Amino acid sequence: MAHDVTKRIGSVTTESKAARWISIGITFVFLLLILLLPLAAVFVEAFRKGAAPFLEALQDPETASAIWLTLIVAGISVPLNLVFGVVAAWAVAKFEFKGKALLTTLIDLPFSVSPVISGLVFVLIFGANTYLGKWLSAHDIKILFAVPGLVLATMFVTFPFVARELIPLMQEQGTADEEAALSLGASGWQTFWYVTLPNIKWGLLYGVLLCNARAMGEFGAVSVVSGRIRGQTTTMPLQIEILYNEYNFTGAFAVATLLALLALVTLVLKTLLEIRYSAEIAASRRH
Repeated sequence: MAHDVTKRIGSVTTESKAARWISIGITFVFLLLILLLPLAAVFVEAFRKGAAPFLEALQDPETASAIWLTLIVAGISVPLNLVFGVVAAWAVAKFEFKGKALLTTLIDLPFSVSPVISGLVFVLIFGANTYLGKWLSAHDIKILFAVPGLVLATMFVTFPFVARELIPLMQEQGTADEEAALSLGASGWQTFWYVTLPNIKWGLLYGVLLCNARAMGEFGAVSVVSGRIRGQTTTMPLQIEILYNEYNFTGAFAVATLLALLALVTLVLKTLLEIRYSAEIAASRRH
């Protein structure tokens, strides 16, 4: 059966075998030059002087602080964006209301705005010369050049990821399951917990995965609001730039390997989630 389907698909294509092989070859060469070689170069440079300098670079107090700060920022911004993404997706997919198109457009806004611009927006809001900035300074509340500013900037550039994964999924599923649960006497929370959440769990995990990867690797917006105070407001991407500009290539590439490993882990988990989700879809269709 599978052979017959493949044969029929191949029979309707107009490209010659040579054209197909050339297209595949160009794709692999492009990926090799743009993706695989730079990724391999990061690990090669990190371990060029051996494992001892690599480990020593990661144990540097400023580098350790950057790693810890990155985990804190991601640990705060990702759960908040998870909540926002679920609520926004539920509102867009399950209800009809005025301004729905505007809400969907606003969710996509960080995709079209430069991260540097988003960082500047927070500077214009919370800067020392603004009314809000003066009030915060008078009450000894720090937003810019502190963890809250890093969290806000990271949340801005990452909040579409969860919502954008869930909106089409929830729209495709419709409201039939929720309406059935409500008609049987389930409360709104019970409907969400036992009906909606199981239906969207793989899309939710996928969105959270992408959100976390972007949060930990964000550079532009964080660079503007951080002030780059070494050992205090420098995240891993900022620390990489600082070390590289100081010609500490071993230290820079050592930190870069952590972000590269995050990307590889994200890719593996993404593939596993897609396989699991596809298997569940196939099983549900058989039943």
